Amino acid sequence: MNVIDPGPIWPVEAHPSGGRWTLVLQRDLAHPPAKVWAALTEPGQLAQWAPYLADRDLGSTGAATLTMIDGEQAEDLPATVQRAEPPHLLVYTWGEDLLRWELTPTATGTRLVLRHTMADRAWLPKVAAGWHLCLVVAGRMLDGNPVPPIRGSEAKNHGWTELDEAYSRELGISGDEAV
Repeated sequence: MNVIDPGPIWPVEAHPSGGRWTLVLQRDLAHPPAKVWAALTEPGQLAQWAPYLADRDLGSTGAATLTMIDGEQAEDLPATVQRAEPPHLLVYTWGEDLLRWELTPTATGTRLVLRHTMADRAWLPKVAAGWHLCLVVAGRMLDGNPVPPIRGSEAKNHGWTELDEAYSRELGISGDEAV
C-alpha cells in the first residue's frame, strides 16, 4: 500500500451558519483555476481523488447524484448544483450538506477555498481531515504524479486520525464533542 504523507494541517476556520456550521478550508495549488475547475467538475477526474463519484459533469446547474464510496460499500446521495461559474465558483448540495468551492488565481496558481456547511459542529474536524486527504490526492493528480483515491475507512491508513486530532485542536473542538 502506498501511504500518503498528508503534511501539516492547512488554514481552517469554523463559523455558525443559521443553526448549522461552516468549515472553511484553504489550499494553494500550483495550477491555473481552469485546471483546478476541471478536477472539481469532471466525473473522470473526480473519480481519481474525491470521496464520491459523480453521475455527470458538475460544471452546470441542476440535479446530480454523488455516490459515496467506502471500500465495497456505495451510497447514492442526491446533489443539486446551484451555481457553476467556471472557473471561479462551484456551489452544490451533497445530501444535507452544502459545498462552496471558490477558486482565485494567484501568482503561482490557484487559491482554493472550500466552505462545507453541515449540521453538526462535532463533525467539522473529521470533515476537514477527510477533505485534507482528498485534496492531497487531487494535488498529486494535478501535478501529474497520481496516487489512488483515499476514501472511507481507508483514510485511517493515511494519517486521518492524526489530522482529525490536529484540526480538532485548531478549531477548539474537544474529543468529548465527537460523534
